[in-house]
Amino acid sequence: MAASLVFRLHDRGPQVVREVLLERGWEEYDQEEREAEDWNLYWRGSAFRNSEYHNLLPWQRLNHHPKTVGITRKDCLARNLRRMRATFGSALYDFSPTAFILPNDYTRFLSEYSSLRVTRGPSAYWICKPVDLSRGRGIFIFEDIKDLVYDCPVIVQRYISKPLLISGYKCDLRIYACVKSFHPLTVYIHQEGLVRFATEKYNLSSLRNLYAHLTNTSINKLGPFYKAAKERVGQGCKWTMSKFRHFLQSQDINKLLLWQRINNIVTLTLLAIAPSVPSCPNCVELFGFDILVDAALKPWLLEVNYSPALTLDCQADITVKRGLVGDLIDLMNYTLVDSLRERAYRRHGFKRLCFRANRPLHIKCQKRRSGGRPSQTLPLIKTLRQPEKRNQKQSRRHAPVAEYQRHLPPVDSNHIHAVNQTHRDTTLKLIFGPCSRTNASVVSRHMFGDFIRTFPFNAATLRASRQDLDVKMVLRELHQLTAQLATPETTIQKAQ
Repeated sequence: MAASLVFRLHDRGPQVVREVLLERGWEEYDQEEREAEDWNLYWRGSAFRNSEYHNLLPWQRLNHHPKTVGITRKDCLARNLRRMRATFGSALYDFSPTAFILPNDYTRFLSEYSSLRVTRGPSAYWICKPVDLSRGRGIFIFEDIKDLVYDCPVIVQRYISKPLLISGYKCDLRIYACVKSFHPLTVYIHQEGLVRFATEKYNLSSLRNLYAHLTNTSINKLGPFYKAAKERVGQGCKWTMSKFRHFLQSQDINKLLLWQRINNIVTLTLLAIAPSVPSCPNCVELFGFDILVDAALKPWLLEVNYSPALTLDCQADITVKRGLVGDLIDLMNYTLVDSLRERAYRRHGFKRLCFRANRPLHIKCQKRRSGGRPSQTLPLIKTLRQPEKRNQKQSRRHAPVAEYQRHLPPVDSNHIHAVNQTHRDTTLKLIFGPCSRTNASVVSRHMFGDFIRTFPFNAATLRASRQDLDVKMVLRELHQLTAQLATPETTIQKAQ
């Protein structure tokens, strides 16, 4: 009989992860009762050591891909987006506010600041953030350069001074994106994100009032109006994404175009680091993308969160995060892994690695040399003959998707389903391009619970994500998809 699935949580981990896994029949790892390798999922909030990636066994999974700091640290994100904008143009890479990394970019910042003072007067606003802090710590907003005081590396960005307001309150969106693989890039976005509100009305005349300008829950739950009913916002400082969709619908806003632009932001940001992330098929990662929508309905990327918070502070958290974790476990799809671990222990000699950190892939800007193979592509290693034969049989039965699954963990063939028609989001629920075409030659599965596969979204983007990463093709397909959705935009009136 196969062993139960076992999870490890570093430093006791998020309680909601423990609760969801225990409810599903998993067992928690106990180092006094189990061997060091006797686990299926290791979840931690901080980064794993390189040795932990190198020593991964076929049945083990980690909740972080290696080397994703390029988007999760504010200064690295700014550098990478600046590089992508310089390489591929600003037609699509226009979703991040102008940023300067201080002290290194101080001269450039001073030049931009002075130029704006001449052309726009004193109405240009800036926001300063420490590069490596989270939860709103150390953030301040300023208009006059004399108020710019810092004692650590910081990033200074143009402040989006005309945000979308709901009953006069500022808000932003927490979008949960799961990267199942970087080679090929495979991205899922969860439908039920969070909308986070400031707890005092937006007012540019009081830049020091963080309760009016920041949406971080860790700050606003300490504010004097957190529990008060705030007109349409209500009590607390969070909505579910479903509630936000209802708000957009009540304002006659083109929701599909907005969601597609948000999808673009997620994909384009991940493309900035995809070539440099080593291939590790047994990893999966949940990122928290913070998106601010301005008064013109343009979404802006504020930052990308490594290990987004899974604490349950309110009913919106409970509704969203319990479902999020459950769907993430479903997306990992542990079919056969428990029996694989059990048989390995019976036979011994199971030490085979699932990770290889070779030289980085390069973004494809020229034609590929014939016969060349990318150094980082690493198929999932199978150590036991019986599961390997079974998976080969599954591959023959599902030949159209075999190549796509070659880099992914084993899946249950009973749950594989191909879609051969155009996806039309008639209910406007899904964060998914309605004009995307997926068919049996492209994808095995595009939904796991509320996780919707947003990349690759058609045959062209699948080809572009294989082996050498063809960013130009991806940009072209994203542009075409977004253009299909673009209609004359509806101007929103501030919600009363």
